[in-house]
Amino acid sequence: MAFGGKKTILLTGATGFVGSRVCARLMADGYDLRCAIREESQDGNSVVVGDISSETPWGDALMGVSAVIHLAACVNVMNANVNDQLTEFRRVNVAGTLNLARQAAVAGVERFIFLSTVKVIGEETAAGQPFTEKDETRPQGPYGITKLEAEMGMRRLAEESDMEVVIIRPPLVYGPCAKGNFGNMQRWVHKGIPLPLGTIHNQRSLIAIDNLVDFIITCIAHPAAGNETFLVADGENLSTTELLRRAGKAMSKPARLFPMPEWLLKCGARMLGKQAMAQRLCGNLQVDISKAREVLGWSPPLSVDEGLRRAVCGTRSEAHEKS
Repeated sequence: MAFGGKKTILLTGATGFVGSRVCARLMADGYDLRCAIREESQDGNSVVVGDISSETPWGDALMGVSAVIHLAACVNVMNANVNDQLTEFRRVNVAGTLNLARQAAVAGVERFIFLSTVKVIGEETAAGQPFTEKDETRPQGPYGITKLEAEMGMRRLAEESDMEVVIIRPPLVYGPCAKGNFGNMQRWVHKGIPLPLGTIHNQRSLIAIDNLVDFIITCIAHPAAGNETFLVADGENLSTTELLRRAGKAMSKPARLFPMPEWLLKCGARMLGKQAMAQRLCGNLQVDISKAREVLGWSPPLSVDEGLRRAVCGTRSEAHEKS
């Protein structure tokens, strides 16, 4: 399906880390943008829908919309046991997503772009064996599990309706003021904290926020994107050691790294209850973006070094504005 001219786009999660950048790009590209938000706003592009669940009414928000970009999701639940966490994740990520998708199909939406995660396949790859779209899904944790359940529901809906579905599975997304692991590493380097990560030889795929946004925009209108699933990344894999060094170079602050045997690092992490962090710092997670290149003719517009430079400059700029 090819879109003629600029169409009306409904964007969820517009105030989030990814959504705010997608919103800016859509406006810059001249799309007729409608942002779904929880509460009243003075923004003329917004429509109030409240919390996202199986009961959310989307009728007004979907009126005249040609494509939906669904970024809103539950990414963490505080102060709940494992079973309650999974219930809350499902309420938003599965029931909420599929409720929106069903109403979108009924409303005549032509294409639904769903931001999933590489976590639906797994948390780690064998060295030199990157994930592909054909790999068996083995999610761990409520976020990956519920994103996969939503994917499955979306594919069934695509088979039963005329609405096309595009599923995007990114790895870790980095950019200005990123939180999580990348934000932590950026702060460690900025503060000059000595880190025992000088000889980590893993390989991990990342994606700069501007590269992810560019791919999402590409999927709005590309005729070959419909009813496809894509892995996306920067196209260059980095070890944790190399990532820290290149982040330091972008900050003009050399990363203070010293060598420590990986087994000792993991042992210390286990004693501190930080096994998951150690896995992310030492383990491999590579993705193959050949399908995106071959089917859509897409290549990441930013290099890793440019992505890191923008992340650092953007973080400094936002910090300065808040001070």
